[in-house]
Amino acid sequence: MPSPQKIIVIGAGIIGASIAWYLSRSGASVTLVAQQTGGVATPNSFAWINASWGNPDFYFHLRHRSMAEWSRLQKELPDLPLSWCGGLSWDLPEPELDAYAAQHHGWGYGIQPVNRATIAMIEPGLANPPDYALHVAEEGAIEPVAAAELLLADARRRGAALLTGVEVKGLLREGERIVGIETSQGPMRADHVVLAAGAGTAALAASADILVPLETPPGLIVHSRPVEKMLNGLVMAPELHLRQTMAGRIIAGGDFGGTDPGDDPKAAANALFAKVQARLKGGDALELDFHTVGYRPTPKDGLPILGGVETVDGLYLAVLHSGVTLAPLVGLLASQEIVDGDEEPSLAAFRLSRFTQLGSEAKRNPRDALPQS
Repeated sequence: MPSPQKIIVIGAGIIGASIAWYLSRSGASVTLVAQQTGGVATPNSFAWINASWGNPDFYFHLRHRSMAEWSRLQKELPDLPLSWCGGLSWDLPEPELDAYAAQHHGWGYGIQPVNRATIAMIEPGLANPPDYALHVAEEGAIEPVAAAELLLADARRRGAALLTGVEVKGLLREGERIVGIETSQGPMRADHVVLAAGAGTAALAASADILVPLETPPGLIVHSRPVEKMLNGLVMAPELHLRQTMAGRIIAGGDFGGTDPGDDPKAAANALFAKVQARLKGGDALELDFHTVGYRPTPKDGLPILGGVETVDGLYLAVLHSGVTLAPLVGLLASQEIVDGDEEPSLAAFRLSRFTQLGSEAKRNPRDALPQS
């Protein structure tokens, strides 16, 4: 019987944890290396599970499929801190909301228009409900660090090793193959390396002369002190997206990814929290506990980068902004591609190679350079 593949996963956020969990289920020998469990971007996430917001149809279907994978995973791991609480949205002008609803309804999303009375029934804690909004009952939220820790703990029970407090300094490359990593504790070799290091991905890839076009915009999120239940689900109001965590905190951003706090994050946090207080009944009693500024790993075209690299073997990239929504499906498909060696057709639009293809095709015909569904 052949020895199991030795795989190193860099990063212990929600994406790295999911990939490690699925790999451990496949029988691979998995070592996950990270400076801290929960990662860096994951603790600062709004953690909305959805298939919303201006996606091309092929990306919508990937996200929608991952929502179903979250439901399946919840059955296998019933302690997942996941709630299918539904989401209300009215942060676009009404004609744009209608166009968005028509498009997504046509794609199979359970999206419904609701009036002021229904909004007040769904979210009685809102101080001034709008006259019109959209409601998606199938959307949800998760406590992302706790979910990552749960996946990691179960992966360890299946034999995976977790090395924390270890700095990954670069990739080890021999010719046209990645053979391991260089760490603060010395070199580590493997059959495959999975790079799921969020905002740190570009620098680590560059250590092996691999260009990953990545942006890391900052996102401010405010966190209240825990309170009794004020919100039932997700609320996407103009310039204010908010939800209540399982611990009772109201968390909010200028949008679901958070917005740039500028030169004075504390002042920006106070201004944002004042909007939270004004939006909720009894909001004056809310107290700001702390704010976070996360740096969202976002490929330059907004779509995930998933899969191997054409110029080298032995490396798998997994970097994306919608990490919370896509975590279980990315973990499943990435593990299958790595272990079986077969490419998953549904990930074809998300390879790193699209950026080099985009440049050459755009010179011939800019329209041909757009991803196709």
